[in-house]
Formats: sequence, structure tokens, C-alpha cells
Amino acid sequence: MPSNSIKASLSAARVGTYERVLGGPVGAHQTEKALRLYMWNAQTSAAFFVPLHICEVLIRNAVSEVIETVYGQRWPWSVGFERSLPTPRHGYKPKDDLIKARRNQATTGKVIPELKFVFWQKMLTSRFDKRLWNNHILTAFPNAAAQGLNATQLRQNLYNDLETVRNLRNRIAHHEPILSRDLEGDFTKIKGIIAYRCQHSHEWMLKNQMLLPLLTLKPL
Repeated sequence: MPSNSIKASLSAARVGTYERVLGGPVGAHQTEKALRLYMWNAQTSAAFFVPLHICEVLIRNAVSEVIETVYGQRWPWSVGFERSLPTPRHGYKPKDDLIKARRNQATTGKVIPELKFVFWQKMLTSRFDKRLWNNHILTAFPNAAAQGLNATQLRQNLYNDLETVRNLRNRIAHHEPILSRDLEGDFTKIKGIIAYRCQHSHEWMLKNQMLLPLLTLKPL
């Protein structure tokens, strides 16, 4: 295999990350091994997209349902909801994201996929406990009650797990290595979020995912 040519095409710096993980002297044989690890990383990243897809869609629908319960079906245009959103001086600004997402959109259903993943995570902060979560989160995620979680605990668990999931999602989207992560732990968090919302969706995702076999084939 013309490993040096492939390495040059991908860039020595990028392939070098995988060579360093393997250790040992750098040479043609080491580069071939690094490229096998590179391909495993790419294939595993692709396999993660199915559970990530289900997780993200379920989360944004669950959060949207609660917002709709409080602010009405056209909540993206609700002045009260817009005013409830923070506008920090630095970093992500949910209010700005909402205003941009609803521009030129006619329905709430069209706005929802335009909002960034981080928007849904930021809705799960203590800022919204009284407005949204204290009274509604256990309805949106009905299977959490069986684990003995109260509204605040569930909301915090979801926020923390979504931080992990979002970080994984962003690394995959930018074609960055994920091989040094606790990938089984990442998958467990994704499964947990889905199961809080819908056990049938959890089982359906598990039945159709292709990630677990790949995790056992890491070429080290």
C-alpha cells in the first residue's frame, strides 16, 4: 500500500497523531498501522452518527414540547420566551440564535432544526427551572422517574451528559480523532438520554446501530 502517498495527502501532521498513539519508530510499516487506525477512527465516527442523530432529534423535540406547553405553539415568536433567553457578553448567545433561526421561517417545525444543538443544551440550565423544568421535565422524560431522579437532578444530568455528547459530535463533525475518548462511556450517555425519553426508541436505536462491533475492532 502506498502509505507515504496517503500520508502526504492527509498531511503528515494529521497522520502523525495516530503514529504517536501507536508509538515506536516512524517508518513505512508504522505509517500503514497508523492509517489502519485512522480508518477505524473514521468508520467509528460515522457509526456514531446514528445514535447521535436519534439523541439530538429526541432532545430537541422534548425540549420544544415543554417550551410549547409554557409559551404556546408558536414559541419561537413569543416575546415572553425571547426575553427569557440570556444574552451573555461572550460565547454562545441563545437569543441571537433564536432570532436567526426563525428568520424567513413560517412554522415552529421549520425553526427547530435551524437551532444549534447547544441551544437545546443551554435550555437545560437552572435559569429555566421555575419557568420550564420543575413542572414539566418528568413528563418530557417519563422514564427518569423510575431511577428515582427528581426534576432538578434529571435536568442537571441531561445538561452534563449533553455536554459530553456535544463535544463528541463536534469532534466527529470536524474530522478530529476520537480514539482517545472513552467511547463506550460516550455511547452509554447517548443511550441514557434516549432512554429517559422513550424506551422503545432506545431499543430501536440499539437494534439498528453498527457502532458496538466496531469498538471491538480497534487496530492497536
